[in-house]
Amino acid sequence: MAMGKFLKGLASSGAWACFDEFNRIDIEVLSVVAQQITTIQKAQQQKVDRFMFEGMEIALKSSCAVFITMNPGYAGRTELPDNLKALFRPVAMMVPDYAMIAEISLYSYGFSDAKVLAKKITTTFKLSSEQLSSQDHYDFGMRAVKTVISAAGNLKRENSEMNEELIVLRAIRDVNVPKFLQDDLKLFNGIVSDLFPKIKEEPIDYGALDAALRSSCFNMDLKDVDGFITKCIQLYETTVVRHGLMLVGPAGSGKTKCYEVLKQSITSLKGEQAVGGGVYENVHTFILNPKSITMGQLYGEFDMLTHEWTDGILSSLIRMGSAKQDEDSRWYLFDGPVDAVWIENMNTVLDDNKKLCLSSGEIIKLTEFQRMIFEVADLAVASPATVSRCGMVYIEPSILGLSPFTECWLKKLPDAIYPYKDQLSDLFTKFLQESIDFVRTNCKEIVGNIDSNLTLSLTRLMDCFFKPFVPKEGDRPLPADSLMRIEELIEPWFIFALVWSVGGTVDGDGRKKFSDYLREKMKKENVSTVICTT
Repeated sequence: MAMGKFLKGLASSGAWACFDEFNRIDIEVLSVVAQQITTIQKAQQQKVDRFMFEGMEIALKSSCAVFITMNPGYAGRTELPDNLKALFRPVAMMVPDYAMIAEISLYSYGFSDAKVLAKKITTTFKLSSEQLSSQDHYDFGMRAVKTVISAAGNLKRENSEMNEELIVLRAIRDVNVPKFLQDDLKLFNGIVSDLFPKIKEEPIDYGALDAALRSSCFNMDLKDVDGFITKCIQLYETTVVRHGLMLVGPAGSGKTKCYEVLKQSITSLKGEQAVGGGVYENVHTFILNPKSITMGQLYGEFDMLTHEWTDGILSSLIRMGSAKQDEDSRWYLFDGPVDAVWIENMNTVLDDNKKLCLSSGEIIKLTEFQRMIFEVADLAVASPATVSRCGMVYIEPSILGLSPFTECWLKKLPDAIYPYKDQLSDLFTKFLQESIDFVRTNCKEIVGNIDSNLTLSLTRLMDCFFKPFVPKEGDRPLPADSLMRIEELIEPWFIFALVWSVGGTVDGDGRKKFSDYLREKMKKENVSTVICTT
């Protein structure tokens, strides 16, 4: 029905239309569309001024034409039926000359040595695609090249006197470093140093932003680990050059806190001069889980019986954001797994069009202050079309380690337990990481888990033991003899919590191994705890 309306208008106005990602339409609908296009093409061949279209006589302007684009072979795509294939002349697209496109773009930004710099940019991506590991979130195609050129253009505009090679080197780093794994980063640094041998890069001063990030961490009871602060800055840099970006990393790596800390920091700096030019503005976040609702609830849908349009959550949020007259940043957070079915409807939003196209025919244009951020564990089922459209920030759990989790927890101990903070810290240091390493290498886990979650499970079990020592309003003070016993109970509590958190995910044989290991470890560390032997 929607396609019928579109084609009526097309025939009557004599316009051209390009239907992007055409093979994402359901196969049943494609057959109907084929019949509709056939009707228009036959009328054109007969050179008539009016013709019958779906039971209605409409005017025909012979200049009307239909073009389609399609990427074969992704999930959620269908093969075109034969009766539709016959209506279109296929044109296969070749891989463009990246170096020439880069050269022309750099000249347009005012670079005088564009030919050499374009070659270096394209060579960097060519070598990276060949030498670095293969990851789902890596993309070294045309869009990646274009982003580097755009970042270089912004830097050139701000620092017109800066060495051009240094500008391009900084742009390459700013765009690519956030997405690399630690091991790949070393290889990438080697590639870049070979291509820019005489260029010495100066560290960028993030003064006010760095201080605001550390202050926000303190206010949110988080530890300002240097690696985490770097990732927050990389996320900020990515929001400057991309309007669609992905925070990628396993659960517990700090993705949510990364954008929350950055949001609070940028908002606190409102009105101050920003690192990448302009000023910092308030940041508003809108968070939704796209996999918890239907496609109709997300984007909007027609009622099958009444043909009445019902707006979707995302379309409502973006429409409201687009209508705002202020310059506040609006981040739309999609916290949930990405799959090729729901995210492919955002292709026109995530590319240079920046338009959300709804099935009602409405098109909503994103403003320059709106950002689409996807928080995902991996991109195993995302299509290359999606990956290439988004800026990537990869957060590895190793950046944080386990000490920030335990240190933040120790800061919030109840008053009665706080005097034993150092004793607890010492137990964490002696047992936690070593116990996790033992489980990972010597035991079989029934349920896979991550180190940070095991640590949080341990601290939550400890909180259960501490609950009686948290005073409640109206209760009598705790007796002195109960408080005196805390010291001798700290170690048994810790060992119990360690056994049922770190050791809780292993199978029967693993439990025996873990038990033997823990007893030996306790003897070695002089931890005397009575444990039931039955």
